Amino acid sequence: MRAVDVIMKKRDGGELSRDEIAAIVNGYVSGEVPEYQVSAWLMAVFFRGMSFRETADLTDLMLRSGSRMDLSGIAGPFVDKHSTGGVGDKVSLILAPIAAACGVRVPMMSGRALGHTGGTLDKLESIPGYTTRLDEARFREYIERDGFAMTGQTDAIVPADKRLYSLRDVTATVESVPLITASILSKKVAEGAEALVFDVKSGPGAFMKTVDDAERLASSLVRTGQAMGKRIVGVITDMTEPLGDKVGNFLEVEESIDCLEGRGPADLMEVTYRLAAWMLVAAGNDAAGNGAAGVAQDVEAATRLCEKAVASGKALELFMRNVRTQGGDVDRMMKMRGSFRSRHVRELRAPAAGYVRSIDAYKIGLAGVYLGVGRNKTSDPVAPDVGFVFERRKGAAVAKGDLVATVYGKDEASLDAAWPLVAEALSVGPEAPAASPLVIKEITAL
Repeated sequence: MRAVDVIMKKRDGGELSRDEIAAIVNGYVSGEVPEYQVSAWLMAVFFRGMSFRETADLTDLMLRSGSRMDLSGIAGPFVDKHSTGGVGDKVSLILAPIAAACGVRVPMMSGRALGHTGGTLDKLESIPGYTTRLDEARFREYIERDGFAMTGQTDAIVPADKRLYSLRDVTATVESVPLITASILSKKVAEGAEALVFDVKSGPGAFMKTVDDAERLASSLVRTGQAMGKRIVGVITDMTEPLGDKVGNFLEVEESIDCLEGRGPADLMEVTYRLAAWMLVAAGNDAAGNGAAGVAQDVEAATRLCEKAVASGKALELFMRNVRTQGGDVDRMMKMRGSFRSRHVRELRAPAAGYVRSIDAYKIGLAGVYLGVGRNKTSDPVAPDVGFVFERRKGAAVAKGDLVATVYGKDEASLDAAWPLVAEALSVGPEAPAASPLVIKEITAL
């Protein structure tokens, strides 16, 4: 079967058979199909889409392209959360120890910066010594001992996704619903999760710019995951503004610690608690929808358990234990807290008196790529000490010249390149903006 024939069929709007999809996926992994043909196929899928059956076949073929984590013998329940990508979205760092403190095992396989959005692995690796390269034995050991572990994809786990993930980033095909669905679900099923909570971002700073697009993706994830025998929740959250007060790699580690100490920004904690609560609810239902003892039966009760995990200090204790377990230097991390900043710095100040109308998450994310938070291409390094610290957020009253954000870049050239986007991201007007909900819609299959 020729790859070019499969590309042409999808280009012309045809529905691909499982064998035709396999020819592309398996051929790419084996090296028989070159990258330029896979790029053409990705673009054809981006424009023509895929049916639910095609998406399910793609997900299964990607899953079968490698091995799966074997978590048998460890007491569950195993629940993970995945975000479709945002700006300032450090929820995974906070949520995993909270859920673990409530009795849920969290096998978390995360990714790196993609486009204008940050990457969980890049944030964790800004902690001195922290490693996200875990083999299956250590992944199992850490989950059993600490309740959660944070790892990246190995060459053996879903190799098709690992290669396609990087290629999508540099071919402008990230936003495709079937490609996102297959990418996320293949990884999450491979890591051993029994239930999954998806944070599907919507807005300028998200890959899904509208609520309708976000709902299409959330429905695709829930429907496909349910067909694979998983308990699924899709939560659509707003990504119009950056999440939290800090955007960057180590800066977001700092803010995660603040949150676990009970001092996190209200918007970040609202999203974190909601997603963590759904994890507890998903864990507390078996395949027949029957509540399991010891885990919350509804979101309200689950939220109280999550808040207690933070208030008691147990979630923070598990976070610090995980840092040590995965090779991180806790003492050095804490000494860096509040001071690990690039020396290349500028201040964003209010251009007029009034109210902060908005801070455009997309423009902040793009500016972050120039600063060194993210990547232009897959081989680019990221800088751990750059990013944004916001002093004022949407709705804040400002006088002309008030400090809105401190911006750190890897060098002066990066600040020069980023600054037009930074300035454009800030909108100040005479009237306070109306409040908008962070949690927009929830879709469940429990």
